[in-house]
Formats: sequence, structure tokens, C-alpha cells
Amino acid sequence: MKILITGARGQLGHDCARILATENTVYGFGSRALDITDEARVSQLMKRVRPDTVINCAAYTAVDNCEKEQNLCRRVNTEGAAHLAEACAAINARLIHVSTDYVFDGNRDAPQPYVETDPVAPLSRYGRCKLAGEEAVRQRLDNHIILRTAWLYGISGNNFLKTMLRLAISDPERTIRVVHDQVGSLTWTHSLAHQIRVLLDSSLTGTIHATAEGHTTWYDGARFFLEAMAVPFSLEPCTTDQYPTPAPRPRNSILENRVLKNSRLNRMVSWQEDVQTFVDRYRTKLLAEAGGKG
Repeated sequence: MKILITGARGQLGHDCARILATENTVYGFGSRALDITDEARVSQLMKRVRPDTVINCAAYTAVDNCEKEQNLCRRVNTEGAAHLAEACAAINARLIHVSTDYVFDGNRDAPQPYVETDPVAPLSRYGRCKLAGEEAVRQRLDNHIILRTAWLYGISGNNFLKTMLRLAISDPERTIRVVHDQVGSLTWTHSLAHQIRVLLDSSLTGTIHATAEGHTTWYDGARFFLEAMAVPFSLEPCTTDQYPTPAPRPRNSILENRVLKNSRLNRMVSWQEDVQTFVDRYRTKLLAEAGGKG
């Protein structure tokens, strides 16, 4: 299969390119090589490469900056998705478009999860633009998967777990305050890429949730990770109200992989198992990147 990946230099794009290239011909493009806001460039490249499937991992994910950079947020997360869907329709390609838990308001009492058919109600500019991107894909292309995920981390790029490690190593005496009243599922991009690999061989279309199994808070997730890393640290739980941000976050980001499970295609494991495997595989590299010793 010929696969084109946008956002290939990001966390998920990097892992998708690496994993899918073992059995497929993969064309990976970072934002500099393929700016998805450039409609003409997208159309031209798609007609030249003529992929069977496009995986859109490109997104503007600086959630707080999206409140200020509203035009950029819209151009990438909404218009970019529309350009890709139109280009896929023109060459009869399938589109796997990566979306987010931020399309929900998160007001549901945890641990009750959100399923694919639940009403959406984004709180932030980022969430609204990602939802508009979903709608643009649905309107332009039947052969699509909208893949909602959440709380991503991986070995490539920056993420929450790497930030926690860097803060812990840079000042072991510092007490790090971490939000304890937002709930979700830490999801390893490596596992998500393998889940996407399964979807490539399926006939599924429509909206699909794919996160790690189980749920945690940012505080408990950070504690689990740092304990697995075996580094000294001091954490203190705080509330969302005590750690205000420009963009509101969903309090409940738990997504249930209902479509995958009903189709017997769910390959996601518990977030604890994945975090532990992530540490076992990359501990030395993570420490070196964070400025610590292996």
C-alpha cells in the first residue's frame, strides 16, 4: 500500500512512518515539506504521489496559543483538513484524520467515558477548529476515518511526560504542582501507530476513538512515570482552578474505544502497561534528553 503521512516529524507522524514503512511504501512530509494550509500544494502533491491512504497527523496543537493565534489554528486544523479531504476525493484515496478529545466539553462525571456517538461541545478555540475539521472531512469524503485520541506521548518531540522528567531532573528539590482533577488516558504514539496499522487492513469508516485503556489524572500519571524512571522527584496535586490556563481543558477526557471493540479490532492496552514499556525501552535516551544520567 502507498501511504502519505502529513505531520511526519511530530510524535504520532514519526511513529506511523517508522512502523508502517515495514510493510508499505510510505511518503512522510513535515510541515515545511507539505503545508496543508496550501490548497494548491496539497492537490499537486497528492496527484503526483497518488497514495492509497493519507494519514493526517498534521495539527496546530499549542492549545493555549490557539486562543491568540486563531487564524493559524483555523487554517491548519480546519482548512488543512478540508484540503486533504478534497484532494483524497479527487484521487479516490482514503483519509485517516487524527482528531482529539477536545471536541467534548468534559463535563460528564468520570469515569463515565465519551463514545463516538456522544454529542460534541468544544470549550476552546482548538477544540472548535478541530471539530470543524472533522465536519469538513465528513462533508467532502465518504472514505474516511476520523480517529479521536488524547493525551499523547512518544519518544519524538515534546510531551507532558518529558516535561515532568526534565523538571524533576533539573531541580530535584523542587516540588512540581500537577493538576489532579482532569482525567484521561495517557496514550503512547507507538501503540496508536500499531492500531492505525490494523485499521489500514479493515473496511471501517466513520468516527473512531483510540486511546489507551483505563484512565488516570495528570498527577497520578506523572507519579507513575517518574517512579518507573527511578528518579528523585517531589509532586504536589493541585486543581484546575489553581493552575489556570488561557484555554479551558475538558475535566473528563476519557474516550471509550467502542467502535474498535465492537469490530474486534481494538489493540490498545492499559496506559500503565504502555508507560512501563516506554520507560523500559527508552529510559537511557529519555534521561540523556532531559539532561540526566543513564
